Amino acid sequence: MHNATMRQLRVFAAAAHHLSFAKTARELHLTPPAVSIQIAQLERHAGTQLFERLGRRLFLTQAGQAVLREVEAILSHVRQAEDSLGALHGVRGGLLNIGVISAGDYFFPSLLGEFCRRHEGVKLKLAVSNREDLIERIGRNAIDLAVMGRPPEHGDLYAAAFAPHPMVIVAAPTHPLAQKRALPLAAAAREPLIAREAGSATRAVMDETFRKHRIRPNIAMEVASNETIKQAVRAGFGLGFLSAHAIGLEVSVRVLAIVDIAGFPVQRQWFIVHRRGKMLPPVAAACAAFLAQEGAQQIRRTVPRELRAMWS
Repeated sequence: MHNATMRQLRVFAAAAHHLSFAKTARELHLTPPAVSIQIAQLERHAGTQLFERLGRRLFLTQAGQAVLREVEAILSHVRQAEDSLGALHGVRGGLLNIGVISAGDYFFPSLLGEFCRRHEGVKLKLAVSNREDLIERIGRNAIDLAVMGRPPEHGDLYAAAFAPHPMVIVAAPTHPLAQKRALPLAAAAREPLIAREAGSATRAVMDETFRKHRIRPNIAMEVASNETIKQAVRAGFGLGFLSAHAIGLEVSVRVLAIVDIAGFPVQRQWFIVHRRGKMLPPVAAACAAFLAQEGAQQIRRTVPRELRAMWS
């Protein structure tokens, strides 16, 4: 193993956690064949097989489990060294290692841009993923901070709300419900609904909202992308339940319309999350403070004028 590279160790650690070369490739911004090559090279250095495939599932071998324990220790020491060097740099020149759920990528780059304008020399490493993956990355210290719309239940993670997160139901502008006012939620529930996949934060809020009103929605389609929902709604397949962040542009140019439903928007919060008790690098601590103090105001500035009342 003395010829193994840090790149190979990082790829192996990610693959061992995901047990999927495709997911590992997405996290590390590689192709699946590149992941396979790195793993194969590490296995040659180790002189043994580290993964085995049974059917469609990937498993660690006994040797892989033993190697993983040592690799995690190595990467932890490397990360501590990086944090120590980062502390010497302070905020200027530091690496901001942060993640955000997919609905946040509509506004979060603007926040990061403002933060970086105030702190020259900051380097960014941004992961856009689902809630469960971000929680897992925080747990293994792969990222310092995460922004998500639902706080984790884990007791070893700290979460602080910093900005409103409104959720709405949208329709094509020509849809009959788009022209009506103060509709009961039951009226929307009778229409075909294009929903996010089970397990997503948006779907969790949607399910909770309908359950609270003791209404069963007419789910016509489940998709794993906000963009697909918007296109399906525009094409007339039905209504969509989405974060208001995701539909600002479409509403402002009138290709989508917000359905006026009593009690909407459903208001949730954005949270900044990190490991409890973790000594944040100076740049991460500065970013967390920036979001806590100015995040809501900065987000509101990015919202089209037609929607700003939702963030008041």
